[in-house]
Amino acid sequence: MVNRKRIMFVFGTRPEAIKMAPVIKEVEKYPDVLEPIVVVTGQHRQMLDQVLRIFDLDPDYDLGIMEENQTIANIVSKSLQGLEEIILREKPEMLLVQGDTSTAFAAALAAFYYRIPLGHVEAGLRTFDKWRPYPEEMNRKMISDLADLHFAPTRTSLKNLLEEKVPKEKIYLTGNTVIDALLTVSKRNFSLEKAGIKLAKGKKMILVTAHRRESFGQPLRDICTAIKRLAEKYRREIEFVIPVHRNPIVSRVINELLENVDNVELIEPLDYEAFVHLMKASYLILTDSGGVQEEAPSLGKPVLVLREKTERPDAVEVGAVKLVGLTEQVIFEETERLLTDRSAYAAMSKAVNPYGDGQASERIVGALLHYFGAKDQRPEDFNVKITG
Repeated sequence: MVNRKRIMFVFGTRPEAIKMAPVIKEVEKYPDVLEPIVVVTGQHRQMLDQVLRIFDLDPDYDLGIMEENQTIANIVSKSLQGLEEIILREKPEMLLVQGDTSTAFAAALAAFYYRIPLGHVEAGLRTFDKWRPYPEEMNRKMISDLADLHFAPTRTSLKNLLEEKVPKEKIYLTGNTVIDALLTVSKRNFSLEKAGIKLAKGKKMILVTAHRRESFGQPLRDICTAIKRLAEKYRREIEFVIPVHRNPIVSRVINELLENVDNVELIEPLDYEAFVHLMKASYLILTDSGGVQEEAPSLGKPVLVLREKTERPDAVEVGAVKLVGLTEQVIFEETERLLTDRSAYAAMSKAVNPYGDGQASERIVGALLHYFGAKDQRPEDFNVKITG
C-alpha cells in the first residue's frame, strides 16, 4: 500500500484553471492514495474566480497577487515569496503546473529550490522564437528544464521534448486537458440569452478574441480595421461578437475602431461556460488565444489564428486551424474566403481535433499513480486517429 501523496496544484490564470480543473477532479477519485492541495496566485483575479465557481473548486491557498499594471517580474517574485511559505508548511510530494504563464514558471522555480518533483501539464509546446509569444515561449522552455514528468498534449509536443533530450520515460502523451473541460461544459444546458447575450437572428456570427502582447499597437489596429471592413461589406449577413479584454491597451483600440459599427457587438469578458456556448453558436472564430485553437475544432468551428507563429501547429497540419498573421488585408481575405467558399469552410469544420479525446486527465493521474508505485503499468498514450 502506497502512503498518501500530497499533490500541490499551482495556477493563477483562467486558462490554467480550466485546464487544471479536470486533473484536480480526477485526483479526488483516489482519496486513499492522492491528496490535492490547490494553490492559486490570483494572477488573473475575476476571470480566475469565475472558473473556480464553474468547476466547484475551493482553493486551499490564495496568494492574491494581482494588482493594477503589474509587471512580469512582479508576478514571478510575489508568487515565489508566497509559495515558499506554503511549501514549507505542506511539504508536497509533487508539484503540478500547467502551460506557460509567469505563475507556472514561478511555481516551477519554487519546486526546484525545494527539491520537489515537478509535473508539467501541457508540456513541449514550442514556436522556437523566444519573443513569440512573449513571455510564454521562454516560460515553458525553462519549465521543461525543471520538470520531472512531462505531460505532452500532442505528438508534436512529444517530439519537441525528445529533440531537447528529455528522457522518453519521463514523457507521457496524454492529449490536452482543455478538451476534457470543454466536453464537460459544452454538454450542460445553457441559455446565451439568459446570460445577457442576444445574437442577431438570421445572421452568421463570427466570434473574435484578441489580447496577446504581440498584438498590442499596430497589429491590433490592423485586426480591428479588417473586422470593420468585413462588417461593412457583409452588414446583412454577418454579426461580429467581441468579448473585449479588460486590459486598457486592448480595450481602448477596439472601442475606438469598432464601437460605432452596427453589426459589431462589443461585450464584457465572459465566464468560461458562457464562452464555450458562444463558441458553439459561432460560424467561425478569429483569435490569438492558444486555448481557443485547441477547443474550437472539437466543436466543428474553423479558426483563423491572428498570430505570426503558433506553438500549436497540430491543428494547422490537419486543416482545422489556419495561421493568418496580423496583416489587415490577409485577415480580410482569409475571413472572406470562409464566408464565400463552402468547400473551404467544410474542410476546416470537419477536420479531426488532434488535441484530445476527453481522457487526458485520466492519463495524467494514471502517470502520477505509476510514478508513486500505486499502479504497475504506465497509462496508454493518447492516439489521434486521423481519417480521410
